[in-house]
Amino acid sequence: MGIEDTAAGKVKQIKGKANDIAGAATGDTAQQIKGKAEKAVGKVQEEVGKETSGPKNRED
Repeated sequence: MGIEDTAAGKVKQIKGKANDIAGAATGDTAQQIKGKAEKAVGKVQEEVGKETSGPKNRED
């Protein structure tokens, strides 16, 4: 599920950034916090995807 996690993580980051910007524009602190949290979750999910889809470190 590495590639799927990477893609889903990027989508979450974009949605989170949009929420953060919208919250800042309207003065909605709760929406900003939600956006920042969603962006952070997206970054973690993207990194997990990179780790699981990357080359395996094996000693042959």
